[in-house]
Amino acid sequence: MDLLLVRHAEPERIAPGTGQPANPSLTERGRHQAQRLAEWLVHEHIDAVVSSPQQRALETARPIAQAHGLDVDVVDGLVEYDVQSDSYIPMEELRATNDPRLAAMIEGRWESFGGESSELFTARVGATLDALVAEHAGERIVAVCHGGVINVALAIVVGLDRLLWFDPHYTSLSRVVASRAGVRSLASLNENAHLLARRERP
Repeated sequence: MDLLLVRHAEPERIAPGTGQPANPSLTERGRHQAQRLAEWLVHEHIDAVVSSPQQRALETARPIAQAHGLDVDVVDGLVEYDVQSDSYIPMEELRATNDPRLAAMIEGRWESFGGESSELFTARVGATLDALVAEHAGERIVAVCHGGVINVALAIVVGLDRLLWFDPHYTSLSRVVASRAGVRSLASLNENAHLLARRERP
């Protein structure tokens, strides 16, 4: 089967202190990114579209599903490790301000800012990956999720110990090929040609 892992489009920023888990929607730019991806993928046969239940992932998945006449199936195991955090601060801002959460994030100390432990998260992502491969044997599916989920899933596929090892672009595509015999390989990483390609004018 072919598994297309998609990071959600650009979401709104949510500052700390809300007192409840942050679940941002997409920005206007994010909605444009999601539409560009849907238009790009319309030329591929897609059997199913699955998504994290978080709003930014669902809003990215829906245009893809609609373009193929499919529904979005919610998979709880695709939520991000910091799903209970009361804020959403873009990675770009964390880097620019040298936020201490960035070091904790890279080092896997996610519990220090309210996230899931790296051990539990890795086990959950691995189990979810196994379930998707088993359920969709012989199919091509799109799974819209989050940067941490994609990092860990691909680390499992290629055998890396480091959990957060690359920076997925918003709406990037990373493709995994999984055989019925259990062999898995990484076919592409962090594709974003749909955001760079020029649209043809009528």
